[in-house]
Amino acid sequence: MLSLLDGFLTFLHLAIILFNLFGWIPRYTRKAHLISIIVTAASWFLLGIWFGIGYCPITDWQWQIKEKLGEGNLPGSFIKYYADKITGTKMDPVLIDRITVGCFAGAAFISLFVNLFLKKRSGKIKAP
Repeated sequence: MLSLLDGFLTFLHLAIILFNLFGWIPRYTRKAHLISIIVTAASWFLLGIWFGIGYCPITDWQWQIKEKLGEGNLPGSFIKYYADKITGTKMDPVLIDRITVGCFAGAAFISLFVNLFLKKRSGKIKAP
């Protein structure tokens, strides 16, 4: 049962990461993408006040499950964990964090742009 829950949380993590990176592309998911970006930022920075900057409750839950499954020495980041797993090496956690924050900031900026600027702009330009 724990292995199934671990697999589900991995899938959920990957789905959220992919949506946060690319959910701004389809017009019909742009509002949901902006909400997802805001929720992620709130987790990282508001919950981060109490639990550490970059806090993710899903990672917290998943690490508790992995520990019950006998896994130890888990990094502070899901992305670091899977970067290590994929490459077969121990990636620099600072580098992983910088890449993560950079990609997130880029996606957040684009989301704000397409949700706020393009929406207003397209409302002003109407065909006669």
